[in-house]
Amino acid sequence: MKLGEEVSTTKTTNYYGSYGEGANFQLRGGYFFNETFGLEASLGYLHGADQTIQEVNLPDQKVDAVARARAFGFSTSIVYNFTKNIYGRFGAVVKVGGKTEAVVYNKEVFSDAKAAYLGLPSGSYSVTEYVEDYHGELPLGFTGAFGYKHNIGKNLDLFIEAEYLGISVKRKDSEIQEFNTDIMLPDGTVAVAGYYSLDHLPDGYVIETTYEDERAHSETDPSIKLSQKVPYSSFGVNVGITYTFNKKATIK
Repeated sequence: MKLGEEVSTTKTTNYYGSYGEGANFQLRGGYFFNETFGLEASLGYLHGADQTIQEVNLPDQKVDAVARARAFGFSTSIVYNFTKNIYGRFGAVVKVGGKTEAVVYNKEVFSDAKAAYLGLPSGSYSVTEYVEDYHGELPLGFTGAFGYKHNIGKNLDLFIEAEYLGISVKRKDSEIQEFNTDIMLPDGTVAVAGYYSLDHLPDGYVIETTYEDERAHSETDPSIKLSQKVPYSSFGVNVGITYTFNKKATIK
């Protein structure tokens, strides 16, 4: 899905992606009722890759804003052994914790009039950096995989599988964790450190924001915004070790 935009003097370009991209670590436990069918439960952690949500390169402004997922998930699946070595699994997955972390850098060059008003030389600018954490409602999604396992020792199998995870998270609230604005001279010297901070935010910024499905046109409270669903879906390859305790119980 569209996650952000890149803006230059000549064009605007969309960025597409998913917060599900990244490194996914899983610990699974399972039980087989016979040689063919089994049930499996899994705990996972997603260390998401950086996704561009805004990149601006203009003469008077530069913005570099990225967001990444840090999420814990739980899934249950049915496992079916097609052969001794080839298997498939499908089931449901939920995100049980975590956040989407946005890290923003914003440089704005003052107009000559504003620089003069602030008593600064022409070409002075501000640098704002902040971190905001986004949290979502409990989602339900689908997971499915097709894999191959190879015996490497007594009770040990090496497995490799292709997995699809389909899930989206509806935004619930967000909170600014860090905020700082410095006023800079044209040569890069700090003129005023901490002009804005977490305890003194500029107009339009609030520490905590809630997201709702409906917002009146007359609503002016900046702490209330319309909600949206963001993608955590992914397609990837998993590699790991399976240890079998006995002929019926399996731990992955």
